[in-house]
Amino acid sequence: MDNKVIISDKLSREGIKILEEAGFTVDCKFGISAEELKKVIEEYRAIIVRSQTKLTSDIIEAGKNLKVIGRAGVGVDNIDIEAASKRGIIVMNAPGGNTISTCEQAFALMLSVARNVPFAYTSLKAKKWERGKFKGTELYSKTLGVIGLGRIGKEVAKRALSFGMEVLVYDPFITSEVAERLGVKGVDLKELISKSDFITIHTPLTDDTRNLIDKEEFGLMKTQAFVINCARGGIVNEDALFEALKEKKIAGAALDVFVNEPPLDSKLLELDNLLPTPHLGASTVEAQLNVAIEVAHCVKDALLGKAIRNAVNYIQMDPETYKVISPYLRLAEKMGKFISQVIEGGVRAIEISYLGEISNYKLDVVGGAFVKGFLSSQLEEGINDINALEVARERGIKIEQIKTGEEEEYVNSIRVKVKTGKKEHFLEGTLFANKEARFVRMDNVYIEIVPSDYMVVVRNQDKPGVIGFLGTVLGKHGINIADMSLSRESHEGEALTILNLDNPLDAKVVREIEDNPNIVSLKLVKIS
Repeated sequence: MDNKVIISDKLSREGIKILEEAGFTVDCKFGISAEELKKVIEEYRAIIVRSQTKLTSDIIEAGKNLKVIGRAGVGVDNIDIEAASKRGIIVMNAPGGNTISTCEQAFALMLSVARNVPFAYTSLKAKKWERGKFKGTELYSKTLGVIGLGRIGKEVAKRALSFGMEVLVYDPFITSEVAERLGVKGVDLKELISKSDFITIHTPLTDDTRNLIDKEEFGLMKTQAFVINCARGGIVNEDALFEALKEKKIAGAALDVFVNEPPLDSKLLELDNLLPTPHLGASTVEAQLNVAIEVAHCVKDALLGKAIRNAVNYIQMDPETYKVISPYLRLAEKMGKFISQVIEGGVRAIEISYLGEISNYKLDVVGGAFVKGFLSSQLEEGINDINALEVARERGIKIEQIKTGEEEEYVNSIRVKVKTGKKEHFLEGTLFANKEARFVRMDNVYIEIVPSDYMVVVRNQDKPGVIGFLGTVLGKHGINIADMSLSRESHEGEALTILNLDNPLDAKVVREIEDNPNIVSLKLVKIS
């Protein structure tokens, strides 16, 4: 079958040309309906989409000859990744193409709110001359707080330094050494919020970052502070922002993204100290060109069997090996997600050891799966099995993988040590009956727990009544305990309790548990 490619959303001509010059037949059917796409997709080996086309499971199932899906952009929420993976279809995106565009949009908004540009424009267009009304604020010598130091955050920090700003950054996965090399200072979120004159957000929307900036955070801000969000709607709580702006708790805000888009019914649009723009972060000629070229090269190389880049669901492995290794990939990713949510401090190094028979296999992909799980809740959507190890190294995290044929308590197991600026954390996992993931040791104590969607890790004083207290509180709030692991280092010392719950805990329940003087710490973990 010919290498035919269909492009269903508008793509820059330069991207199309790359595919044509490689000898592919390219059909541009911009704006094709879902019904029509479902009828014709069987003819093609690859499809390139932007955000408009929704590649649902039924469309993917109809693509009997489909090998590659290319997303000209970062987000892949319009593609059923699970359906594509089941069909063995590689899904690739173009995560780097809009970095500069989004960075510059953040600065455009920052300068605009600082100097009242849009408000002065509107006034003058209304035939008014109100110079005194629009006195602005310089960026020079001010403090900029950057939340999220990924690709875009780094570019924003560089430009802020050239403006003579002091730059504070908050990123749980950036060490102080990495921050210092960039000429910025790593701090915790509260310090950043309380000290910054301008706060700009460059982190993905996850369960951890949803409502990251809420009523409490606005209460910590300077009254002359400005908030800029060009990342994702929902990171800033819009109700809390409305209250802060209306009551002049902060000087102003600029939003390029909203929870619901278009936000035509949002009460935020009524405020005169908010600058809104309609999600323009990637809307530049250059960004559209960059993502088109990037995704075209990715699709071309994949179809020609040359390379797999920017894949979000692909692991290069022969079927026999994959059958053995795939359960350990799932175990490692769950271990990564789990330990990333219970540690404290910036990560410096990760040591992954493989014990037993599995050490006879090439296991870089297992390490990649662990790091993918470890970083996925904090980093850009582009994190995947292919690039996870490199992304970690770029962020100053030293990765070491060790293989040993020695068997100890288990025939095969994975041991992980995570070194942070505060302490070293340890987690060991294995498979029961070669298929069921179990965590069997954490730090200095033995445990036995099956990783689940909702977990709670409690360190408590080893005293009578603590476990009963936990059960009583959870039962009172209708939260069922599905599984439990109890362990301790020594009698009357500190104990470790890990719970699997049927439902997540809300803030009210967490506070009630933490108020007990015998509770040393509580960490919520979500693995899905």
